[in-house]
Amino acid sequence: MNRQNGTGRAQRPYDIVLFGATGFVGALTAEYLAAHAPDGCRWAVAGRSRKKLERLRERLAAKHPGCAEVPLIEADADDPEALRELAESTHVVATTVGPYIWYGEPLVAACAEAGTDYVDLTGEPEFVDLMYVRHDARARETGARLVHACGFDSVPHDLGAYFTVQHLPEDVPLRVDGFVRSNAMFSGGTFASALTAMGRGRQMLRAAHDRRLHEPRLVGRRARAPLAGPRFSRETGAWALPLPTVDRQIVARSARALPRYGPDFRYRHYAAVRTLPMAAGGTAAVGALFGLAQLPPARRWLSDRIKPGEGPDERRRAKSWFSVRFVGEGGGRTVFTEVSGGDPGYDETAKMFAESALSLAFDQLPGAAGQVTTAVAMGDALLERLQAAGIRFRVAATR
Repeated sequence: MNRQNGTGRAQRPYDIVLFGATGFVGALTAEYLAAHAPDGCRWAVAGRSRKKLERLRERLAAKHPGCAEVPLIEADADDPEALRELAESTHVVATTVGPYIWYGEPLVAACAEAGTDYVDLTGEPEFVDLMYVRHDARARETGARLVHACGFDSVPHDLGAYFTVQHLPEDVPLRVDGFVRSNAMFSGGTFASALTAMGRGRQMLRAAHDRRLHEPRLVGRRARAPLAGPRFSRETGAWALPLPTVDRQIVARSARALPRYGPDFRYRHYAAVRTLPMAAGGTAAVGALFGLAQLPPARRWLSDRIKPGEGPDERRRAKSWFSVRFVGEGGGRTVFTEVSGGDPGYDETAKMFAESALSLAFDQLPGAAGQVTTAVAMGDALLERLQAAGIRFRVAATR
């Protein structure tokens, strides 16, 4: 194992602890680990209800008899002592417990202190920025890798841009645009996190400002991800609507950390919509949702429509798909790439999440510590894992 703090694998009881395992995505992640964790992987499931954990283990053991002995760990997100013990028991913690701005920080703090690698599914920029300001320095001291956004937010976008850059010339200014398409539904947990983020605009801006004050300046290079305006994309034949998600910020942070992105890198992030009426309707719907999220009574009403822990059934997920197309330019070369797969919000997110944890636990990885992105922490190793697991990364064309 590539442990920067020198902790040997045998010195802790577990390789991976999955926290929040009884939630919708947590259970899917547990099922993925049950089917795909390598022989000898010591993993456990954790949550606040032992009865729910026991029922989960029974379901896992019905398909995978070896899971009958998977350890169960009782821990609550607001119990710092229990979270400290959890973090000290394992090399990697994977947590699905959100919204992270409300429930996530104690576990991040425990992992940073214990030198334990951490992965989550957050798409909340405020949370990511606050965790950088408060815990990056300690994590660097202990060797912990704090890797946020290890699901559909933001693995396809971060590793897709990373993959695209590998097919462009080195040491020249690079421009990459990403265009997202999907027919998938989202879970109650995802919806709750989105509503929370939309209702905290001022706090989000303040956290971003504080982060800029703490981050070291990039010397001799530039990497940015501006929120661009809507446009028609001739490259993809679709209307491109700017996506104000955490993904573009994650891509920019990878570019800041990795010289392979060149001396001057720019990334723009869009939703791709085929027709102008759909583009106009989507923009209006998002605007209305954002406006309602500013009003606490409306926000509560909306959150009651889809409750955390709920999500689409297996048949609906089987029909879902995603595609992220990238157009990269630099040094007189243009490359068209694509990352694609099945249901992004659940099945593929569980796959990305579990493989991220497995990569941290078992792969030989670049030296990194503190708050880092998937491209920085795991890079080629995670890319290879996801390709082997059925997520497609391909070069569609070059010119």
